Amino acid sequence: MQANVVVVGSLNMDLVTRAQRLPQAGETLAGESFFTVPGGKGANQAVAAARLGAQVAMVGCVGADAYGQQLRDALLGEGIDCQAVAIAEGVSSGVALIVVDASSQNAIVIVAGGNGQLSPASVMRFDALLQSAEVIICQLEVPAETVEYTLARGHALGKTVILNPAPATGPLPAHWFGHIDYLIPNESEAAALTGLPVNDLASAKVAATHLLALGVGKVIVTLGAQGAVFADGTGFEHFAAPVVQPLDTTAAGDTFVGGFAAMLARGEGVREAIAFGQQAAAISVTRAGAQPSIPYLLEVQTVVTA
Repeated sequence: MQANVVVVGSLNMDLVTRAQRLPQAGETLAGESFFTVPGGKGANQAVAAARLGAQVAMVGCVGADAYGQQLRDALLGEGIDCQAVAIAEGVSSGVALIVVDASSQNAIVIVAGGNGQLSPASVMRFDALLQSAEVIICQLEVPAETVEYTLARGHALGKTVILNPAPATGPLPAHWFGHIDYLIPNESEAAALTGLPVNDLASAKVAATHLLALGVGKVIVTLGAQGAVFADGTGFEHFAAPVVQPLDTTAAGDTFVGGFAAMLARGEGVREAIAFGQQAAAISVTRAGAQPSIPYLLEVQTVVTA
């Protein structure tokens, strides 16, 4: 399979409960519902890119358990090349424990499991996939050395390299920035990367300027209902978010990244890719769950052309 988008990252089984509000420390709340659904930022972005028009390969690692088989099967069902999704003995698959409140905000605890076993050597073994890609996507739910290797290798191969720095807990290593064509943080991630407050358009522009100065090619700061700010060193552009009634924001950012990457891989311009990713993300927040909420290409095209 020739993959024009390769995702190197995490696969998690999401264990999701809905409650009226998020619990306080030491508090027990009654939940309203519970379900399990395939997730993980890497897998979500792979599914989004596949549903939104790209040929996709996933590089990752799951545990030798029932969740691991379900996670692989979910990707295979989307037509995603899983030859590079390894199965690690002696560890669980990654899981995410998610609580969603009545206003559709969420709190998430992640256990890495097999994701922590994804090494640079794991990526090296499938270098042919990187060579066949137009776009390579990474996040931060696998070991940092694996992300670093993938960014550097993708850059050396002349590929379009995207880093979605999630979850971000602080600044990135300085030598990473020169390998990144598109850095796509949300407001909290941009704040963690820069040490600056990011909560509106003006502060997003300040953070983007800071990140560009560190050597990244282009920055897209996603701001939820406030849209997105694109910066490339020549100026800024604000993309207003489509107006929808949100149900569950889980995987909205992943849907944006996957849709954006799929459009770049098809040769679309960055502005068209951003607008497309926003439309896809807007649809996703009207649905529950991570991967089940991600729309298909025809759904987004129908909205765009309406």
